[in-house]
Amino acid sequence: MEITPLIIIAIVCVAAFIVFVIYAIVKAQRRRLATGTEEMIGKEVVAQTALNPKGTVLAEGELWTAIAKGNRIEPGEEVIITKVEGLKLWVTKKSKEKEGE
Repeated sequence: MEITPLIIIAIVCVAAFIVFVIYAIVKAQRRRLATGTEEMIGKEVVAQTALNPKGTVLAEGELWTAIAKGNRIEPGEEVIITKVEGLKLWVTKKSKEKEGE
């Protein structure tokens, strides 16, 4: 049986593909997370339902259960995330002073 150049090229291409896939997997595993709960703290989000004290907010394109600290918050009001606990966000009403900045 003779090894033709076509077989050699096919083996090299398959080997290169396997090396590329392994490299991509290793690189993806080493990459740090781009977002996380700690990065959500301090962000401004919009209340979707009334928070009295519990309701939902739209954060990072997803609906989250939120608990308001302080007064009732109406739908559409902007709030600031102060704490993340599991799948719940603790929020406060956005202060008037910050709106002027």
